[in-house]
This record gives sequence, C-alpha cells and structure tokens, in this order.
Amino acid sequence: MNDKRLEHINISAFQEDLLKWYEENKRNLPWRENNNAYRVWVSEIMLQQTKVDTVIPYFNRFMEKYPTVYELAEAEQQDVLKQWEGLGYYSRARNLQTAVREVVEAYDGKIPDDPKQLGSLKGIGPYTKGAILSIAYNQPIPAVDGNVMRVFSRVLHIKEDITQSSTKKLFEYYVGEMISKEDPSSFNQAIMDLGATICTPKKPLCMFCPVMEHCQAYVEGVQESLPVKKKAKKQQKKKYIALLIQNKEGKYIIEKRPDAGLLAGLWQFPMIPADEIVESDWHRWLLENYEVDAEIKTSCTAIKHVFSHIIWNVDVRRAVTNQETVSDSRLKFVSIEELKEYPFPVPHQKMIPFLEEK
Repeated sequence: MNDKRLEHINISAFQEDLLKWYEENKRNLPWRENNNAYRVWVSEIMLQQTKVDTVIPYFNRFMEKYPTVYELAEAEQQDVLKQWEGLGYYSRARNLQTAVREVVEAYDGKIPDDPKQLGSLKGIGPYTKGAILSIAYNQPIPAVDGNVMRVFSRVLHIKEDITQSSTKKLFEYYVGEMISKEDPSSFNQAIMDLGATICTPKKPLCMFCPVMEHCQAYVEGVQESLPVKKKAKKQQKKKYIALLIQNKEGKYIIEKRPDAGLLAGLWQFPMIPADEIVESDWHRWLLENYEVDAEIKTSCTAIKHVFSHIIWNVDVRRAVTNQETVSDSRLKFVSIEELKEYPFPVPHQKMIPFLEEK
C-alpha cells in the first residue's frame, strides 16, 4: 500500500488532539452509558441509515423490552417488528433477531469478540463488526461508514470515489494505520462524533475542528469538494391505490406483506398497482387477487413516501364491503383498536387517521 498520504500526518499528535477533544465534547448518548456489546450492537444496527435523534427513543424502548440477548431471542418476530415500526429498513430487525438467536444457541449468549465469528452473524458487515469489536472489546479495528470516509477523505485528501468497494478497503487500511492502539473505542467514537457535528457533509465547521492542522484538504482549501461520490441512480416511481375497506361491523381489511423483499412481514392496507391497472378494472382486480368484493369510494388523501431506491405515490381511498370474512390467507378483518397490535410501515401508518373520518 502506498503510504505517501501518511507522510504528512503526525499520527500520534492526530490521535492526541482527537481523543482530547472527544473526552471534552463527546455526545451524551444512551448506548454510551456503558460499552456493553449487545447495546453497542443494537445501537449500530438502528443507526444504519437513520439519524441519531430519531434512534434515541427507539433504542430506549427496545432496551426496556429486550434488555439482553435472551429476551430478544425469545420474542415473536411480529413483536420485534412492532418495536421497530417507523425506523424503516425492517430487514435490519429481522437479521438482528436471527443473529441474536445464534449468539444464544452457539455462544451461550456471549457476543463473540473474535472477528471471524462475529462477522459470520447475520446482518453484521465490516462496519458493525468494527464498531462492536472496537467500542465494546477495545480492539484496534476500523469501523468505516460514510461518516468516517468523509472525515478521512478530507484529512488525507483522498479523491477516490467512495461508492466503490475498493475505496472502502482503502479507508479501512488508513483508519487501521491511524487508529489509537491504546484507546480504539474512544478513537472510533470520536471520528463518528467529529463527522456528525463538525466535519459535516456541507459547510464543515473547520475552525472548530480539533484536527484542523492535520487536515490536508483544509490546507489546500478543498474540504467542501470531498468526499468524491458518484450520483446514485434515479429512484423508480410507483403509483398505488390503497384501500381502507370497511365492513358493516366497522372492521377493516389488512394484508400481511410477503416474508421477503421490501417491508417483509409488515402489515398494510390492500394496494392496487395503479401503474398497471386502470380504474375501470380495480373492482375486478380486487376480486381476482384477494377474493374481496368492495365498492371503492373517492380519494380521501394522497401520500408520497420515499424509500432509498423507490418512490411511492399512493392515492388512499375508502371502500365498503358486505363480507364478514376473508378467504385469502394474507388478509384479516381487524377493528381500529386491534390495528395497534400489528406493525405497519410509515406510509400505511399515515393512513390510519383516515379510518374514522367520514
């Protein structure tokens, strides 16, 4: 590996400045109350693609319900998804529970401190593995995510495209060279805090940065042009008609989504793919696909929801049916009160207030 980028860095001084700043400025976060590996693990899974402020109440509720790996291993998956409701990326919750069950069965409930064993668990990639091993077990192992790549792309003036896997390997190498061997736990958390509060994506607060004098991008005045990241593919757009189908008893039809794919295992109100089915065929489509005979009313609201790779535009409509039962195994009739027991994705949670409105 070409170490020319490290020639301009006094690594021990960088570590000292960073760790001193972290000790004085570290964020007060609930998962930092102790370095318990389970708490670190849950927090890191929740923090993937989710902001810290959003995660905090979820983390606290999750820990209250599942304080150790044993409670999470024994829980019903639907209950776990209900606890996760609103966080999105639900495969994270399913993978976490699968991995926790393996920890209980194969490792007597102790989260492995061996990199190979830990990395073999479902849903634990290089970043989560590095975070657990460094924060909980104080091993000098990099934990490289977008936040960390942003900081080090500026400190070391790395111009390679961070969307490439080869570039991530490059960052893992450099962080591995620069990490504090005495206190890797604080080092990795300090970089996370630095990226979140000072070395931000736009308009970094360089004058407040504890490692400013070590930053090669700052010296050259190019910090705002880094990291280099190619544009993501354009998101696909999909149109749906969501139906709030009520019977004479005041109950509504809900549908369980497939066990694999987007929003797997969650519940929703039945949806017609409006890109594929014209309005005159909606009634027939319901009969053919769900064996539900319903009269569809006018629109009561419209919901737009943006996923990482897809955008839903949903026209929400009330509907009425004379049926008291449903034959399709995916469907259930439930009361408004019973809805609270089922995990719904965010776009469908937004439909619930319209159930009682007339």
